[in-house]
Amino acid sequence: MVSVMVDDLADPVIRRATVDDAEPIARVHVASVRHAYAGLVDDAYLAGLDVEARAAWWRDLLDSPGAGTTVWVAEDESGAVGFLSLGPSGDEDADRRTMQIHTLYLEPSAWGRGIARELMRTALADVPEGAPVTLWVPDANERARHFYRRNGFTADGVERVEDVDGEPLREVRYRRD
Repeated sequence: MVSVMVDDLADPVIRRATVDDAEPIARVHVASVRHAYAGLVDDAYLAGLDVEARAAWWRDLLDSPGAGTTVWVAEDESGAVGFLSLGPSGDEDADRRTMQIHTLYLEPSAWGRGIARELMRTALADVPEGAPVTLWVPDANERARHFYRRNGFTADGVERVEDVDGEPLREVRYRRD
């Protein structure tokens, strides 16, 4: 097991997630989406996010090692405060070597404390040499876009529109070679 200490928090650890982490990851996921997507998607959709349903989804993923996705969780003395998942790209134009960061979310109280940077470093260290890495981010989420640019990603000109509870959400793809 690889553990990474983050200097600016009291004893946080980054480690590979297990099935037992499904519920804590789901709590962080829902809290982060509600905060980060406020004003970008409908408030009723955000209010309706269900931790139990999200935990079941994470449990299935974490219990499927053959899926090729790795999830890291960041913890401090309070428990899980962030997570990142990395796996094969699902994009139609991706070659088989392309990896994708599927999720990167932090408990809102943990934003700006270096945890996302350490999750990113840990995941990128696991990427095979020479493999490109992509991710999708809402066009209107400038905070996230800035974070990804600071970590070596650039928008590659590809966009998509996701349907979020019947509302369009424009996303841009970022890439790091």
